[in-house]
Amino acid sequence: MVPMGRRLPVVALVALLLAAPAGAGSSTLARQLAKALAVPHVSPAQTGALVLDLQTGTTVFADNDTLSLAPASNEKLGVTYAALDALGPAFRIQTDVVGRGEQDGNVWHGALLLVGHGDPTLSSAGLLDLARQVRAAGIVHVSGSVFGDESFFDARRTGPGWKPSYYIGESPPLSALTVDRAVYRGRVSRNPALSAALGFRTALAQAGVSVAGGTGTGVDHGDGVSLASLDSPPLSAILRWMDRASDNFVAELLLKQLGALAATPGTTKAGAAFVATELAGAGVPLDGVRIADGSGLSQLDRVTADEVAGILEAAWNDAELRPWFTSFLPVAGINGTLSDRMRHPPARGHVLAKTGTTDRASALSGYVRGRWVFSVVQNGHPVSAQWARRAQDRFATVLAAQ
Repeated sequence: MVPMGRRLPVVALVALLLAAPAGAGSSTLARQLAKALAVPHVSPAQTGALVLDLQTGTTVFADNDTLSLAPASNEKLGVTYAALDALGPAFRIQTDVVGRGEQDGNVWHGALLLVGHGDPTLSSAGLLDLARQVRAAGIVHVSGSVFGDESFFDARRTGPGWKPSYYIGESPPLSALTVDRAVYRGRVSRNPALSAALGFRTALAQAGVSVAGGTGTGVDHGDGVSLASLDSPPLSAILRWMDRASDNFVAELLLKQLGALAATPGTTKAGAAFVATELAGAGVPLDGVRIADGSGLSQLDRVTADEVAGILEAAWNDAELRPWFTSFLPVAGINGTLSDRMRHPPARGHVLAKTGTTDRASALSGYVRGRWVFSVVQNGHPVSAQWARRAQDRFATVLAAQ
């Protein structure tokens, strides 16, 4: 294996022609890959591409692979690697009910706090589970109020560098306490913690627990009594959903979860720094890279094909991470965001890759037949998603045919 940063380049040129120019590569495969990338309405000067041979560790194709580009949802690959490596596939996110006061018979004299720790999957069904646990503790009446605590994360509802339309349009409000992705009574709530508390109050009533006081937001100071708890699905299931569906909301909450490993409250900035440290520790080249958020929505994000391929290579070379990481990626022609792409042989079922699409970026990066690691990142103002995807699919299909 050739260490990252010391790969052996074979090809470094793609032109916007129907056929690869003379001298574009020293192998038939390289020339085929160059030709695959040549499509109208996608600038070669704003396209970065790299292919590594996993068996030999060598680079078999490279074009603008160190060019700093907007990543779209390929940004999620860094979050996936860092979360899987740091937290482990079995990690679960806990939501708690804490009582402030004391129990006397079947009455809780005081308040209840619903304390969130960033579970993106928390639902109304989960609130009912928690409420039934409170009832099972012998409580049928609460004299005080119900509060929602979202203090495990900061209160910023969006990622830095997001377009205004991305708020709600691409992701519900970010919060450490969000139920049903912040949808409350049919609408997206701008105050997820309050809506969660209101939903919990309703769940308590359904479980046979009455509440005399009001509903609001508050903070658990660690001096209360634990009355109920609920775990999220394992991190492996959350990451699989995130990558296959390209879920922006989940990516952002997981980034803040990583930030909370350093200090509470968890922030996007702290999470981004954590991801950068994880990637650097894995030998991933970070020159020209800027991590601003977890989803790739930020206009401040920058990646290189070299970095993205480096993440994929690092995951592949880790025997513990590989089976998990590869299982998260969409499969060509079968599931996720690749279910309707590359639906025929030789690519169908043999390309595992993360997609990415915004108005200014299109990307596809992943593995082919367990032999190749590849990354294609294309930018434009705007970039043609149709032509960019055609180039990406042709590129991966060339590899699948080998």
